[in-house]
Amino acid sequence: MIRSELVQKIASENSDLRLEEVERIVDSFFDSIVEQLAAGGRVELRGFGAFSTRSRESRTGRNPRTGAAVDVQAKAVPYFKPGKEMRERLND
Repeated sequence: MIRSELVQKIASENSDLRLEEVERIVDSFFDSIVEQLAAGGRVELRGFGAFSTRSRESRTGRNPRTGAAVDVQAKAVPYFKPGKEMRERLND
C-alpha cells in the first residue's frame, strides 16, 4: 500500500471527512513521527510497533561503477520494531 492508497482507504471509511482533511491528517501523522526521530526520540504505537533510530559508524564503501573507495559518513538510520500484536497477526 502506498500513501495515496492509505489516504483513499481512510477517506472511504470516514465519509464525514473530505479528502483534503484526510491528507492533512496523514501528513501530520508522518511529519510528527519524523520530527520525533530527528530529535533523537522514539515513537511507540501500542500493538503496531516502535520507530527509533540506530547509529551507523563511518566506513569505507565502494563505488559500484568504478570500484573506487568512497568514505561514507556516520549517520542515523530509521529502525522499526513490530509490536507483539502485529507479529501474532502476521503469523496466524
